[in-house]
Amino acid sequence: MSYTNFTLDTDADGIALVTWNMPDRSMNVFTEEVMNELDKIIDQVVADAGIKGAVITSGKDSFSGGADLTMLQKMLAVFAREKTKDPEKAAKLLFDNAGRMGGLWRKLETSGKPWVSAINGTCMGGAFELSLACHGRVAADSDKVKMALPEVKVGIFPGAGGTQRVPRLTDQQQALQMLTSGQNLSPQKAKSMGLIHEIAEPAKLIETAKAMIRNGLKAVQPWDEKGFKLPGGQIYSPAGFNLWPPAIAILRRETYGNYPAAAAILKCVYEGLLVPFDTALRIEQRYFTEIMQTREAAAMIRSLFVSLQELNKGARRPAGVPETKFKKIGILGAGFMGAGIAYVTAKAGIPVVLLDRDIESATKGKAHSDSLVSDQVKKGRAKPEEKDKLLSLITPTADYADLAGCDLVVEAVFEDSAVKKAATEQAEAVLKSSAIFASNTSTIPITGLAKNSTRPKNFIGIHFFSPVDKMMLVEIILGKKTGDKALATAIDFVRAIKKTPIVVNDTRGFYVNRCVLRYMSEAYKMLIEGVPAPMIENAAKAAGMPVGPLALTDETAIDLAQKIMKQTIRDLGDKAVDPKQMALINTMVDEHGRFGRKNGKGFYDYPAKPAKKKLWPGLKDLYPQLAAEKVDYEELQQRLLVTIALEAARVMEEGIVTDPREADVGSILAFGFAPYTGGALSYIDGIGAKRFVKIARDLQKKYGAEFKAPKLLIDMAEKGETFYQRFDPYAKGDVKQAA
Repeated sequence: MSYTNFTLDTDADGIALVTWNMPDRSMNVFTEEVMNELDKIIDQVVADAGIKGAVITSGKDSFSGGADLTMLQKMLAVFAREKTKDPEKAAKLLFDNAGRMGGLWRKLETSGKPWVSAINGTCMGGAFELSLACHGRVAADSDKVKMALPEVKVGIFPGAGGTQRVPRLTDQQQALQMLTSGQNLSPQKAKSMGLIHEIAEPAKLIETAKAMIRNGLKAVQPWDEKGFKLPGGQIYSPAGFNLWPPAIAILRRETYGNYPAAAAILKCVYEGLLVPFDTALRIEQRYFTEIMQTREAAAMIRSLFVSLQELNKGARRPAGVPETKFKKIGILGAGFMGAGIAYVTAKAGIPVVLLDRDIESATKGKAHSDSLVSDQVKKGRAKPEEKDKLLSLITPTADYADLAGCDLVVEAVFEDSAVKKAATEQAEAVLKSSAIFASNTSTIPITGLAKNSTRPKNFIGIHFFSPVDKMMLVEIILGKKTGDKALATAIDFVRAIKKTPIVVNDTRGFYVNRCVLRYMSEAYKMLIEGVPAPMIENAAKAAGMPVGPLALTDETAIDLAQKIMKQTIRDLGDKAVDPKQMALINTMVDEHGRFGRKNGKGFYDYPAKPAKKKLWPGLKDLYPQLAAEKVDYEELQQRLLVTIALEAARVMEEGIVTDPREADVGSILAFGFAPYTGGALSYIDGIGAKRFVKIARDLQKKYGAEFKAPKLLIDMAEKGETFYQRFDPYAKGDVKQAA
């Protein structure tokens, strides 16, 4: 029997080698077709008396990325359609579909013949659940091998037996940690937890897996044998009493109840370990069916899996422009940003010329890369030879002539138009005519900067976020005359350094900074109103933000906020900035010398480590304080999210961002906009435009014009539209498929 996605070869010992190698994908993923074929393969192995057991592995560098989540999206679309006709029948259909994969893995592990999973690379989600259902598990001893059940990161949970097999193989504490965090496991960590049996040299992986079968591997899982005992003890035991009450409290502390899937994991494990295995799988299936219907799951799957993959594959890249293979990239300015850009470029294997005003400054910029990669070596995440290779790719210089031959130059000099003008002119004097020039400005409009260029069609903005090595988003800004080649090259560069590009049209603050400034501004207003600072920060975290607005201001620097406000007043007039907020920031900077984390004092105090930062007690003396019980805590949360979402809607209305995928993914990756919502626009879509406009109007009456809903939203409310209907990113049929 032949298969599209698998080959099956039986050796002289009667051991079948099942090799998974999807012909049209860069990585193996579970689709309907793959599962149908696996079902037939299990039947074939069972029916053939000549086959003693089977090894399953991958024909690619990686094992599998798990399920193709677009399959889940389609399943939910069918459910939504059927629900309008017959809700009960629709729920049963969803329940049956949700249990398909889990049922298949149960069929495999009770087939009566031993199966071994030979894990040769990345093994995620459903693929690791398949491996856990196998009677033996062997992983290659390689840095490329990472195992995880990361579903919680996209609003769902491991629903094909993962919540039941993991806590039956390892102790409950480690199981909960792994399942609720989605953490990656190395082969060594997985073996220490009891999740895999052996680690083999990559060249001997298949032979080691086959040897397990030859040596009499049992075709029965531990939990199917009489007298099976849970590792670490029962739920109702002294160990269980010590684990579960704090586990529930810790989950609440970490998620604020915003992630239904994380809570469902605890329920699945707790309830599942009290009953026989098949009943436990049914409990898991019920919770999975419930979670799949949540708003959070739909929004997170769309933004953090589907849209993210599409953007990473160049969804906004102009068609017909040949891909750029970078031979050499120039970075102007070896300060913190420039040095960071040089590091990620060299890490991608691209030669970099790092230029500054003198060789000492340029060399200091290279030292930043040395520090970062040395830290990786110390932590065992990089090898010494990788460090040497990376550093050999960075050439510090003070001579513009060294930029000759660069395909792309990224300017990251001081935020001053005159300095940027000089850098642009000197670089263009030595660059080839086809080279692209990009500015990493965060505040100055690109169209104005492009006037310094003799080839504005090759001029573009590439806005990185700090710290460059950690922040995954890059804003690509189009000037009025930017051409398709410049856009394509910028996207190619961002993809080459393994970051996510979003394309933004030119405006003050672009997209991300406009939203972030609104978030900070609302916190300043709250302080001025007398809301206690701890309530502001806690409300932000309870709303789903990773960092409170006052802490974020400290990170970006309060004196920078002061400079931005003053520049805005110079450019747009006195009414452009709330005078009370200006006074607050002036007080912090000019009277108290509080600049933020950089000088150890801002809205927070930063004592020497290991002591933790704490809010500056002097904040409560700046304005008369409201009694905590008189503050509407839920309204604080709402204000912080709504003000950002309204700005995102204005950006769409102005045509600054044109694709809702970019607005959503950008808001999560750049400043952590409540990921459970799916992003700033999905937050509005989830509430519904009509209800959201009412919320905004109520807040406007109480707190002012910044809550005024734009005309676009009012029109959408009247028509009952969502952003993904109004600005359908798939209308042109331009979709870059996930791997």
